[in-house]
Amino acid sequence: MRIIPVMISFIAFLLGQFRYYFIYPKMDEEGKSDERYESAYPKIQKIFEKALKLSGSEIIVHGRENIPTDQAVLYVANHSSFCDIPVLFCNTVHGCGFVAKDSLKKVPLLWRYMGFVNSEFLDRDDVRQGMEVIKSAAKTVKGGHSMAIFPEGTRGQDAEPAEFKEGSLRIAVTAKAPVVPVAIKGTADMMENHKKFVLRPATVHITFGEPIDIASLPRAERKHVGASIRQWIIDTNKEL
Repeated sequence: MRIIPVMISFIAFLLGQFRYYFIYPKMDEEGKSDERYESAYPKIQKIFEKALKLSGSEIIVHGRENIPTDQAVLYVANHSSFCDIPVLFCNTVHGCGFVAKDSLKKVPLLWRYMGFVNSEFLDRDDVRQGMEVIKSAAKTVKGGHSMAIFPEGTRGQDAEPAEFKEGSLRIAVTAKAPVVPVAIKGTADMMENHKKFVLRPATVHITFGEPIDIASLPRAERKHVGASIRQWIIDTNKEL
């Protein structure tokens, strides 16, 4: 029952951070959002690392040298498990915010803390709100903090990821930032491929591809960057 110590650790962490639910919004009001991120990032990094350790899983990282260290990026990854978020967050350069479904708001306290590391919450039924989320995420990247998005729009345990929504890459285009493709394999074996509320050890691979400058691509290719990344993910994971 590895899920029990993980849940206890998360609950203890979130309750222990309670005062920051008041401190961080005030920092934002004072124009100190960078300082807020620098304070929140190592805290959630630590609890994510602890959760992954308690799961007993082996996380194998490939291509981390492909991540630019001198600018923010948009990570574009496939999505098959809740565990994708801590696996990706802990292996990026200086963390990242996530564009996530607003259903995460059903998890008390956690969604607020994810917001403190620049995460955005998308209502898929509200087009206008979705556009605002894209603009806000692009502003975050332009301001020097990386973001991550799962262009499938939802989790899936199929052998291949669902079609990618090309519009999600607008974040990188607007921010004039590179896209770093990310192939994740094995996270569903930690949770989703088992009974509900069961967490088991698994071997997880996360591969970072070479950064893509969308603006430098021929116009015809720009329209299908998401499809190209999806195919790269499929091919990469098949080789593992």
